Amino acid sequence: MRTIKSLYVIDDDKIYHFLLKNLLKQNGIDASVRFFCDGAEAIDYIKDNNNEELPDLILLDVNMPIMNGWQFLEEYSALVPKLVKQSVIYMISSSNNEVDINKAKDFNEIVRDYYLKPICKDDLNKIFLPQDVQ
Repeated sequence: MRTIKSLYVIDDDKIYHFLLKNLLKQNGIDASVRFFCDGAEAIDYIKDNNNEELPDLILLDVNMPIMNGWQFLEEYSALVPKLVKQSVIYMISSSNNEVDINKAKDFNEIVRDYYLKPICKDDLNKIFLPQDVQ
């Protein structure tokens, strides 16, 4: 089994949470997963737990209530210098809008890539397997 210490999923779609849990399990990815339904909830948790173990990986949706993915990235970018650890972030969204895809590139220092939902096994392999293994 491939293992990462922790993964945060920031997405308001509870069905996606369920599907992602199953997809991770089916593909032998053993990760401690914490789900957040909006960016504000995740930012607050990160601020409150900065001295604790922060996630290795964040899977972030674009369209969410309260604080969307772009607002999360703005807040997270401001926090980075204060964080004990910087997480790798992948945008995973149903938005195939070129504006969103290109906007993700504006955050290239913290966003590794942009994937469209539904995420599949090949996408998971790209995200979870080290670059030199692919």
